[in-house]
Amino acid sequence: MKIAIAIDIKASKQEVWNVITNIENSEKTISGIDKVEILNNPKDSMIGLKWKETRTLFGKPSTETMWITEAVENKYYKTRAESNGAIYQTILKLSEKENTTSLTMEFNSEAISLKAKIMAFIFGRIIGKSMKKLIKKDLIDIKTASENK
Repeated sequence: MKIAIAIDIKASKQEVWNVITNIENSEKTISGIDKVEILNNPKDSMIGLKWKETRTLFGKPSTETMWITEAVENKYYKTRAESNGAIYQTILKLSEKENTTSLTMEFNSEAISLKAKIMAFIFGRIIGKSMKKLIKKDLIDIKTASENK
């Protein structure tokens, strides 16, 4: 499943970058996040930053361990999570145009195990709709936080 959604934000690239890279405080910015626990925080780079993120999905708490695999300051960062036989990758990309910053969130999930492939086949559309809604809400929350700085 691949999803890409963009939002224009009336804030500088640096202001948006500061919001999206403040992982340890993201539960204060993104309403869909219930809790964040930092597991590894490298001193010299974002790459290797690892955390547990808890959200309520379908009425139940869901905790995923994520880490940053690639990052270029003020341009993008890429995260990865592996859970229940699937690999999840997300890229947050910034581009500036005139007085706004465009933030694009790309989400990709790949079922690896047979069970995950069966679940993706059966529930793919429902999960896809839920993920689009979740991503849109996260982007709106990031926009609000960035524009109110």
